[in-house]
This record gives sequence, C-alpha cells and structure tokens, in this order.
Amino acid sequence: MEKEVDIAGIKIGKRPFVFIGGPCVIETEDITINIAEMLVKITRSLNIPFIFKSSYDKANRTSISSYRGPGIKEGLKILKKIKENFDCPVLTDVHSKEEAAIAAEIVDVLQVPALLSRQTNLLVACGVTGRAVNIKKGQFMSPYDIKYAIEKVKSTGNERIIITERGTCFGYNNLVNDFRAIPIMKGFGYPVIFDATHSVQKPASLFNRSGGEREFVLPLAKAAIAVGVDGIFMEVHIDPAQALCDGENSVSVSDLWEYLGVLKRIEAAL
Repeated sequence: MEKEVDIAGIKIGKRPFVFIGGPCVIETEDITINIAEMLVKITRSLNIPFIFKSSYDKANRTSISSYRGPGIKEGLKILKKIKENFDCPVLTDVHSKEEAAIAAEIVDVLQVPALLSRQTNLLVACGVTGRAVNIKKGQFMSPYDIKYAIEKVKSTGNERIIITERGTCFGYNNLVNDFRAIPIMKGFGYPVIFDATHSVQKPASLFNRSGGEREFVLPLAKAAIAVGVDGIFMEVHIDPAQALCDGENSVSVSDLWEYLGVLKRIEAAL
C-alpha cells in the first residue's frame, strides 16, 4: 500500500495531484520571488497543492562556465522569504551531507539530484535530517533500481520519501520515458512524481549546455497523469529563452494555467 507523505499539510499520494515547480536555478531574488508569486496564484486558483522548487546551486552543469546559482547562503535566504511570504513549502537540491544539514534548517523537501541518486552518504544524510526526501531516479537507472536508494533513506528511520521519474538515457544526448516506470516505482510503496521538463531535456546536446524539446512537456505530463502519478514537476520561468539554466526545456508561466487545467481534467476523468 502506498504511503502518503505530508509536507506542511500537503498530502502527496492523495488526490488531487501535487504540483512542484519554479525556475531551475535562483537567478536574482526579484525574479525568483516574482515567479513564486505567480505560481502560488495560479495553483491556488486551480486548487492544486503546490511546492515551490528552485536550486541555490546547480553543481552538475555541463560546462565550468555555466551559471550555477547564488550559493547556499544567499539561496536559502531567498527560499526562506518565499516560504514565509507565500505560505508554501519549498524544495531544493543538495549535493553533500554538509549541505543536507544546512538546507534542512530552511526547506521542507531535500532533493537528491538524479546524477547523485546512488550516493549512499548523501541519501543517508538527507534521511537523518527528518525532512521529506525527493529522490530523482538517475537517468542511468532502471525503475527497479530505485528500491535500493529508498532503502538507504529508510535505514535512518525516515520514511518521508518521494520518488521522481525524469527519463532514461537513450543513446547520446537523448532521454526517453517508459511509463511502466511509474507503476513499478509506486509498487515500492512511496509516492511518485513525474518531472515533465527534465524528461524532454537533451543533455549536453548544445555542446557546452543542454537542449530540450519543450513542445513535448504537456503530452508527457498528460500521459503521466493518466498512468496515475502522484504529482507533476515542471521548471517554470517568466521568459524561458532568457533563463540562465534549462531554458530550452522550461515552461513559460504564461502557459502554466492552461497546462495545469488540462491535467486536472484528465485526473477528474480517471
């Protein structure tokens, strides 16, 4: 039986689906807070539970010259403002056991990046904090393999675990989705989120950065809702063409109300 994970009163694993979204990386305080305010308004108008997501550091960028974010101190300060000003939970990536302990003082959900999803020390450190832990399934992993990442967090006594599907490597610079992964991973007893924007990413396809196929975000999200996913994750920006990270696969705020409305109607039809 699938557990429900409570995050500041939001029940993940219970209808309606939860929406996790925000800019890939914190650019400036003003831009990040502006996006958060718009997402809160949209999700509340549609009665969709919402968790804000952004990263203070993108430590796995393709190039050394790529923008990574403001760093943990300034980034957590901005996330704290969003949490307090808009009364919504916040989620961010962590990359080491030291970061996990620091970020847990502010954020509601610690996210283990896909490329670090087998790192035992990181998974255990996140579990020890008692915060909810979102494990993004590595692009190199089968859905069956996520069981072992779950067990690493569970070993700490923390069962506030969420799994996120974000596509699987398919040759060079390409990802595909096998929607069997969602029921397979739900079979381990924890809620599953579908990352619709990273699933259309084309890793490192633009030489020193990743590309993406934004036009497939909504079709894949529709399929995930139909299969029974517990939540949808999207990276959202005011102007994706100007985003400093993952712009090619990010969704514009101006399209989000329509996208979420479509997903709500699919969920209602199930």
